[in-house]
Order: sequence, then C-alpha cells, then structure tokens
Amino acid sequence: MGSRARIGRRGLLKMSLAAGVVPGGLFAEKSEGAMRIACRFADQMFHIGLAQTPVGEALMAQLPLDLTIEDYGSNEKIAYLPQKLSGAVSEPFGNEAPGDFCYFAPWGNLVFFYEGYHYSRGLIRLGRIEGGIAPLLLRGSFPLRISSA
Repeated sequence: MGSRARIGRRGLLKMSLAAGVVPGGLFAEKSEGAMRIACRFADQMFHIGLAQTPVGEALMAQLPLDLTIEDYGSNEKIAYLPQKLSGAVSEPFGNEAPGDFCYFAPWGNLVFFYEGYHYSRGLIRLGRIEGGIAPLLLRGSFPLRISSA
C-alpha cells in the first residue's frame, strides 16, 4: 500500500479560500442572472456574488455607491452606507470564512472579511468575494466605488 497524503477539512478549506472557491458552492460559482457587484479602490478591483435575499436586493437598489473603505480591527475592512439597508434581519450562521461579505445592521456598514471571524448579533452575510481576498490586504483608507457587475 503506497503512502498518500490526507487533507483534512481545515486544509481543504484553506486551499479553497486561496483559490477563491467556497466548499458547498453557496457563492462559489457565477450563475447567469445572479446578483453581482463590482468593487474598486486604489488599484484593486474585485467582484462579489450576492445571495438573493431582501437585504442583498436593498443593497443593489442603492448602487452605484461612492464610499470610503477602511481597516477595522485585524481581520476586516468596513465601509459605511449612506442609509441603512431595509429588510435587515440578523440570524445566526456558521461556516464563517475569509472572503465573506456582510452587513452589520446596528452600525449600517458593509464588512469585507479577509481573516477568520465569528458570527456576532447584527451581522448578516450578503455574499462572497470572487477570486480570493488579495485585494483586501492593502492597508489604509481609500475611496471605494461599488456598482452592479
């Protein structure tokens, strides 16, 4: 019997995140007619696949948006919306991972996670960054343009 390397769930998740793919496929594949947004700041450009939820649709209705993206803590970037999103109901979720795109209802801001995090009350997952988290690793505060893709 030859020796084969075994990859655990954590290893598979890390490899998937590096490749910009999410196990389970919730936001992993682009589908025709799916809600997608384009984000641009500094020299960074990336897309986000949104779940078709009332909160995702409320965000789409506000586009295009010119905001400021800034570092917050050691695992996320945030951007404050000009008005809170309607239909924002926070329900606990699991499977938290870098690349998650969320809305924090109490403060009315968007959250772009680039490191691990845990669900907290008021957080609503909207979607996933497509293609990996590399654009979010640029530190600082920048003008951010969000538009439909």
